[in-house]
Amino acid sequence: MAKKAKLKVSSRLIKKRTRRFNGTSGKQCRFCGSKEVLATLDYKNGTLLKNFLTERGKILPSRISGNCCLHQRQLSREIRKARTMALLPYTAPLF
Repeated sequence: MAKKAKLKVSSRLIKKRTRRFNGTSGKQCRFCGSKEVLATLDYKNGTLLKNFLTERGKILPSRISGNCCLHQRQLSREIRKARTMALLPYTAPLF
């Protein structure tokens, strides 16, 4: 029987494996579990909604913001309402 050649594992691959399986949970939705925080999700609350926009004015996706899909849809709806009411900009201001 022929021996199998043992391959060297690079340090980069080891770091990648430990990053993938480090045991930490993913991002948590900040609106789940707290009714008073969910009540602040309103189109009139521009300071909260600005946290979910990029510097260019785009809505952050849920994979970056960490929101669950239900609250991400509600958040997007409220941002669009605020834009319609001219409380939030559609794009970044040009200077």
